[in-house]
Amino acid sequence: MKIVGRFLFLAFLLSQTAFLRAQYEIFTTPTKEAIPYRIPAIATTRSGDLVAVSDYRYCRFDIGAGRIDLHFRRSHDGGLTWGDVYVPPTMQGDGDLTPGHQEAGYGDVALVADRKSKRMLVLCCSGGPLFGQSTEARHQGMARFYSEDGGLTWGKPEYIGEETIYQPLAQGKYGPIRAWFVGSGRILQSRTVRVGRYYRLYCAGVSRNAGGNANWVIYSDDFGQTWNVLGGCDASPVPGGDEPKCEELPDGRLLLSSRAWGGRYYNIFTFTNAKRAEGSWDTAAFSGKDNDGVWAEQNSCNGEVMVLPVTRVRDNKKMYLLLQSLPFGPGRSNVGIYYKELAQPSDYATPKDVARDWTGRYQVSTLGSAYSTMTLQRNRTLGFFYEEETHCGTQGGGYTMVYRNLSIEQITEGRYRPRK
Repeated sequence: MKIVGRFLFLAFLLSQTAFLRAQYEIFTTPTKEAIPYRIPAIATTRSGDLVAVSDYRYCRFDIGAGRIDLHFRRSHDGGLTWGDVYVPPTMQGDGDLTPGHQEAGYGDVALVADRKSKRMLVLCCSGGPLFGQSTEARHQGMARFYSEDGGLTWGKPEYIGEETIYQPLAQGKYGPIRAWFVGSGRILQSRTVRVGRYYRLYCAGVSRNAGGNANWVIYSDDFGQTWNVLGGCDASPVPGGDEPKCEELPDGRLLLSSRAWGGRYYNIFTFTNAKRAEGSWDTAAFSGKDNDGVWAEQNSCNGEVMVLPVTRVRDNKKMYLLLQSLPFGPGRSNVGIYYKELAQPSDYATPKDVARDWTGRYQVSTLGSAYSTMTLQRNRTLGFFYEEETHCGTQGGGYTMVYRNLSIEQITEGRYRPRK
């Protein structure tokens, strides 16, 4: 029996290495003198291609400081190989920080590929000034880009920040706001809610006003043409929150995950009418070391949240797995993925239930590393995309952008396997 067991284990390892590549540098920052890359975003198209995008920061700093272009690469074989860097002409900044000029730069992309068509959507920050220097009269914008061919080509920027964010929030108790920042990485497309032609989109972000920051989720039922604030403009899911992400829970409620020092804040939106997006937010709960949650030791950093259907191997029980990526620390280092078993509704009934008692974690990087995101690939593995000090430190203002292909079995040490 021992021989049979060893044979099965070796067969499992061989099956993993057949389609899992350890690491691929999609965008490289080779030295601190080179123009640096930052901010990962990745999506899986309907055809199964992977599309990755990052900031190419001529200005060597955050969006709002000068010229930033968006660089793309794509893979046709599940991440084994990647095509050349592609820079869409419409996504090149000019560095002109004249007030009201939005073409200075584009950065901090949130990305989605429609599951039923070739359409793709980018939302990102645009122009200037910096988030922390913006005012009610002069602030960053938000740009929208569409692709109709699976990300091969992209249209011109459409600047939708005023009507989508600034004007609506100005009417609420948190407004008028001074700045808005898109939660980079993944725009969420609902698995269940479809109004008209498209499944609903959700995008999380953070605003700044005189009293501080606040998180919001905006949603669209027409693939990004029009947006509304989920829950209205008087109820922030995380007052004081930082960069957020969102995900759909197994029961259809919406989970918000917000960057925080030492961990994350979580909140849940419960629908009274999902089609009309009616409902309310709960009260945010902190997840960190003290409640066996997701612990970001000595750091605050953006990461991705995702829910996947899995089978627990030891008893073949079908359930869900909640994933949260962030730097384990100390500081911005050792990026990895926490996972939490969602075996029954009580495991995610309230934000406090989500925040506590996570099941385990998997370390991806052993170097300095920061922002991360992920996409579910056609073969039910994860395309994990993150920032790493692969070749040099961050003195030059950026990281190397690294892709890893990870299986659920690998992340959980064989405790769970994916299911459709």
